[in-house]
Amino acid sequence: MTVQDSRPQSVGIIGLGYVGLPLARAFAGAGVTVLGFDVDGAKVAKLNSGESYIQQIPSAAIATMRQQRFEATNRFERLNEPDAILICVPTPLTAAREPDLAYVVASTEAIAARLRPGQLVVLESTTYPTTTRNVVKPILERSGLTAGKDFFLAFSPEREDPGNRTHALTSIPKVVGGIDEQSSNLACALYNQIVPQVVRVSSPEVAEACKILENTYRAINIALVNELKVLYDRMGIDVWEVIEAAKTKPFGFQAFYPGPGLGGHCIPIDPFYLTWVARQYGFATQFIELAGQINTSMPGFVVSKVTDALNEQAKPIKGSQIAILGMAYKKDVDDPRESPGFELMDLLLKKNARVTYNDPHIPALPPTRHYPHLQMTSHELTADYLASRDCVLIATDHSNYDFAWIVEHSQLVVDTRNATRDVRFGREKVVKA
Repeated sequence: MTVQDSRPQSVGIIGLGYVGLPLARAFAGAGVTVLGFDVDGAKVAKLNSGESYIQQIPSAAIATMRQQRFEATNRFERLNEPDAILICVPTPLTAAREPDLAYVVASTEAIAARLRPGQLVVLESTTYPTTTRNVVKPILERSGLTAGKDFFLAFSPEREDPGNRTHALTSIPKVVGGIDEQSSNLACALYNQIVPQVVRVSSPEVAEACKILENTYRAINIALVNELKVLYDRMGIDVWEVIEAAKTKPFGFQAFYPGPGLGGHCIPIDPFYLTWVARQYGFATQFIELAGQINTSMPGFVVSKVTDALNEQAKPIKGSQIAILGMAYKKDVDDPRESPGFELMDLLLKKNARVTYNDPHIPALPPTRHYPHLQMTSHELTADYLASRDCVLIATDHSNYDFAWIVEHSQLVVDTRNATRDVRFGREKVVKA
């Protein structure tokens, strides 16, 4: 690719997870040569043999991608091959709730070691405004090449929503902000091949701030309904019924729903990237901090409801058999990242409850940074299993759960998702939390 070229002909994608793999599929389907990079050799081998490890992308789709010039590799020395390189790696928080850019930095350093003139680099990982310019750009320029002259640089936030069958990657507008006009031109031309609309903004900072705004908006509104859930619970009012009534208003209201806590890689994490950078500018983001406090308190509220519900049956939580249904962070996905189910399980175990779980999408709990001690496999969901539990805690409302059947065979059900709303028989056994 030269500076005059209007459209990169090949793309490299660093990170073949829930963001990178759908991108690879979209570009491969558009006829673009795709080279996917991942440090996990087992994943690379699976993909190259036509197998998927992500539920939302079936193995048949991977096999098709392989026929469409897609290849996976863990050889990062090949980063000089593609015309454009997209960085799609995790951006977690440290234990102190500060941005952890280790994966972004490592990926950028790998690119810098092989960067050649004319390449386009796009950061897709969600981060705080100024990361592309102040973190990624200086590392890339260690190569001796100059951004905007020898190579090109942009930010385009991922908007992936695992499990969403209405809005897939190829139907969602893509926001793009380059560090200069030519970088924006190339990035827009790249994404125009796979999305219906490219929204060009004036800078990487605007694009970075856009993604943070999207997720902070959701986090704050979810915190609002979570707080109202606690209040209305004390008042004997069903918050779910209130929301259903409120959303009949055709303007001025958007429905958000409470839950057992925030999950997924974006909403529990991204707002704190903004609070961190705000402190660098001497500004306190009070709304965001308060929303974070409310949302992180929800697992504790749920456990208190479980404790009270067991107490009503003259059972202590210590020694009680409790089944958690659903360890994925949202319904119908196999993604447990930041799932509140882990915090629920940990809190219950600390109270000496005997906890097991079932999730048809997660046969075994993966090791996590915060809960490495939670190692167990999904229990088969049978009538006998349900009947033997003192309490069944619905944490994720997967579509393939038959909630009427679950209530029928359970002694006690604590429902955090309003999953039992249509259950007619046995409602006296259900407690909403």
